[in-house]
Amino acid sequence: QVQLVESGGGLVQAGGSLRLSCAASGRTFSSYVMGWFRQAPGKEREFVAAIRWDGTITHYNDAVKGRFTISRDNAKNTVYLQMNSLKPEDTAVYYCAVPRAVFGSTYRVLPREYDYWGQGTQVTVSS
Repeated sequence: QVQLVESGGGLVQAGGSLRLSCAASGRTFSSYVMGWFRQAPGKEREFVAAIRWDGTITHYNDAVKGRFTISRDNAKNTVYLQMNSLKPEDTAVYYCAVPRAVFGSTYRVLPREYDYWGQGTQVTVSS
C-alpha cells in the first residue's frame, strides 16, 4: 500500500523559508513523477511543482517559480520542497502526490492526474 507522509510545515514570517519533506513507502518511487500541490481555505487544490523520476526535469507553477525548489532523493524515497521568500499568499495545506503510472509526464498539473496523496502539512506565512 502506498503511503506518503509530509512534514516540515509551520508558521513563518513573510520573507522566511521552510523545507517540506514527503517520505514515500509501499513501492520504489524511483520510476515515478512526484508532485506538490497546495490548497488554501475556500480555494481549489492547485499545482505547485513536480519532478521527474530521475530528478532531471522540474516544473513549477508560475506563482512559485524562482522561490521554490523541488528535489528528490530516490535512495530515501523522499521528495523535498524548499520554499524561500515566502509570502502570505503561500499560506495553505501542502500535499505531495504520486501518479499510478510509471515514467509519466512531469507536466501533469491537475489533481486528478495524481492517484496517491499524503495527509498534508500546514504552511502559514504571516505578514
